[in-house]
Amino acid sequence: MKYFLSFTLLICGLSPSVFSQVVKGKISDALTGSPLADVAVVLSPGKEGTHSRADGSYLLGLPAGNYYLEVKHLGYYPESRRITLNGNDTLVVDFLLKAKVFEQEQVVITANKTERERASVPMNITIISPEIITESHESNILPIISGEVPGLFITERGIAGFGLAGGSAGKISIRGVGGSDASFPVLLLIDGQPQFMGLMGHSIPDSYVSSDIEKVEVVKGPASVLYGANAMGGAINLITRKQQEEGFHLNGTLTGGSYGTVKGHGAAGFSKKGVGILASYQHDQTDGHRPASGFRLDNGNLRLNLAVSKTISADATFNRSSFKGYDPGSIYGSLSDYANNSHWVDIIRSNGYLSLSNRSGIAEGGVKAYASWGDHSLYDGWTSKDENRGISIFQSVRLFRGSLISTGFDWKKYGGTGNSASLGNKNGQYLSVKEQGVYLMADQTLLQKLSLNAGIRWDHHSGFGDTWIPQFGVAYKMEKNTSLKMSVSKGIRNPSIRELYLFPSANSDLKPERMWNHELTWLQGFAGNKVTTELTAYLIKGENLILLVPNQPAPPPMKNQNSGQFNHKGLEVSVKYVPSESFTLKGSYSYLHMDVPKVSAPVHQLMAGAHYRLKKLSVALHLRHYGKLYTRITSQNITTQNFTLLDGKVSYGVTRRLKVFLSGENLLGQDYQMQYGYPMPGATFFAGLNFKL
Repeated sequence: MKYFLSFTLLICGLSPSVFSQVVKGKISDALTGSPLADVAVVLSPGKEGTHSRADGSYLLGLPAGNYYLEVKHLGYYPESRRITLNGNDTLVVDFLLKAKVFEQEQVVITANKTERERASVPMNITIISPEIITESHESNILPIISGEVPGLFITERGIAGFGLAGGSAGKISIRGVGGSDASFPVLLLIDGQPQFMGLMGHSIPDSYVSSDIEKVEVVKGPASVLYGANAMGGAINLITRKQQEEGFHLNGTLTGGSYGTVKGHGAAGFSKKGVGILASYQHDQTDGHRPASGFRLDNGNLRLNLAVSKTISADATFNRSSFKGYDPGSIYGSLSDYANNSHWVDIIRSNGYLSLSNRSGIAEGGVKAYASWGDHSLYDGWTSKDENRGISIFQSVRLFRGSLISTGFDWKKYGGTGNSASLGNKNGQYLSVKEQGVYLMADQTLLQKLSLNAGIRWDHHSGFGDTWIPQFGVAYKMEKNTSLKMSVSKGIRNPSIRELYLFPSANSDLKPERMWNHELTWLQGFAGNKVTTELTAYLIKGENLILLVPNQPAPPPMKNQNSGQFNHKGLEVSVKYVPSESFTLKGSYSYLHMDVPKVSAPVHQLMAGAHYRLKKLSVALHLRHYGKLYTRITSQNITTQNFTLLDGKVSYGVTRRLKVFLSGENLLGQDYQMQYGYPMPGATFFAGLNFKL
């Protein structure tokens, strides 16, 4: 508005004694050259300033005189110039702002659905920033998450595509909880709404396209107080992008590489006066690094957002994903059975979300409704239609200084029909489950140092009745860059419809899984926060873990059973060093001890990365080492893997709107398996370009 008034007065030809000269320019990032929007342009003495537009430009009309012109923007060092105006010519003053090298305070929403400083939240939450997602060439978000979060592991089986049913990958394990075919205790969310296949209970890994994701928040440990029964082992919240910059914007990525792999993404967005629309499309295809391991994906996403007022906003999102993948089979079996693309899955998934949110100085909350449904077809004649829908209402209020009271209600229904001869009397029968819950959380900060947290949830399951789920925590900010956090939380997971009723291995007598998580975290910053460290120790005690085990007496030969108790404990440490705005170093290590080994849970996990930026050039290296990764556990033997992976990427900004890149994975050529019987590819290479208009 200030820009518009200044410009209007100038073009209307007001007297030179009022406005005698135009001052204009552009404000950009000193390292990348990208324009910076909404930068404050401050004038002294005694003059009103303005803000930069979406393209970084600003304009002022001023009478003759001497001024200090200063620009300020969050996350950047301020810059100032002394200017003298004594004529009628246009004065051009450009600014290149340098990013502050210290770590900014991170804000999370997954802890209680309201924005909180990460250091004051007792829960252990890892944030994957927009920069990390953008810099990666991965089209699926799960490999990015797996490479960034200590203590978390996600299985892969090839160059692209996770698949479903037999031989599928994409299984998520956090601190040894999860990762098996029979148990899915880690909840995946999109904008806080649960994502899983209604009949089987698992996530749909091939549908999570990274180009639609703004950032990721990972809760390591139970999130059941907020999100209910399926978040026993943790929660992964994918926070989607929306169009924020004013005007029309177009961007895209095209990638090609090893084994006939082609990936393409395009997005178009428009925003004006609080109304935004963003549409995107992603296509992936590959021949695969093994015979009969091809994969194809098409994903479309549409998001609308509306600022109804200063305190109320509305969002609507629709997503449709279709993919077809082929199972090449285990190398330890008869590969001839899998020849000619004989083992395939053909999936169509659709998701819709509606939300109405309020946010003011003392209150924040909203109403969200979601629906997810799918059509699945498999080579063996299996077909299914499933659904997962629900609604959540939540509200947080700050009644007095340092307080935050959050309460909410959610209802969900999931299920569907499956068609297969192996289902017996359940063939074609519609099966469903209903859950509802109410929670209350209280946070209180004392003397701006001590944060206390307590939460309780009542959860009702249509088959298992009522459950109470508590959570306690404390965070203490000892000094400016030193924080100590401690929490105790309970998590539960109800058996899925598949585990209870489908296939010969079903067991309707299963009990819900339960666990308690105890953890202590120390956050420390050094050298003006150029070096940040985090150390966490945890202890997990659980019971009733559901496993597929030999059945006595047979038949069936295998049956879902509650396995009794389990105990896990471990350490996680991460370090980040940012000596300058052009160079970043980071590393992490996690150690996991399990009383009983579990598949897809590495004992040792080491990750290290370096990122160097020099004007238009960017170079990144990422090293991962996994020690004693359990890939197969039977009564006769245990199979583990040890391997080290090195990935790299080089990108160059040809122009301000065009960037080219070259990347490589497994540059050391390691021979390894993340999933038993499915060797991963050797060194692979990709080249591509990004453009923005």
